Amino acid sequence: MATTATPGTRERLLDVAENLFAEHGYDAVSVRAINSAAGMNPAAVHYHFGSKEALVAALLESRLAPLWQDGLAELTARRRTGAPPGVGELVEVVLAPLAELAGDPTGRLRLSLLARVVLGRWDVTWTSDWFGLRPWVSLLRAARPDLSASVAGRRWLLAFDLVLHTFADPAADPPRPGRAAYKALHSFVAAGLDAP
Repeated sequence: MATTATPGTRERLLDVAENLFAEHGYDAVSVRAINSAAGMNPAAVHYHFGSKEALVAALLESRLAPLWQDGLAELTARRRTGAPPGVGELVEVVLAPLAELAGDPTGRLRLSLLARVVLGRWDVTWTSDWFGLRPWVSLLRAARPDLSASVAGRRWLLAFDLVLHTFADPAADPPRPGRAAYKALHSFVAAGLDAP
């Protein structure tokens, strides 16, 4: 079980882990290597995070949640005022940050790790709304009140799977806003979420 740690210690472990993952790949990096490279005792990762998987979840949350916070907050505020966003707007709030991440090597690493967690259905605890389905289901149901929560949740899971496969594929050129591949992905995901 993870424990409370000083922000400096946790951040140091996250920074070191991210650098090691970028250099060697997730599978080649051990907890021992992270602790050693951070100059900490052999149990530091387990003490502060609980596991390598929980460290990855914390890394992703600290690096990626800020990319979606403003968009998610804006759409949620609009829903509360009685002006729910359209399905296309929901899709854009998801896709735009992913396209931004795909534009640089560190972002590609983070996309790869995010895909590993989401597509592998890791059992991790998130603290940011973006990483849970609840706010996305709520927003989709505001746009499409006829959908049940379970149907909306299943649609989002399929959408996130497709989007992460598309953006995290290391062999593919990721879709870029304004280009045909991005527009096609946007239209396809929106159609799937908005289907009768």
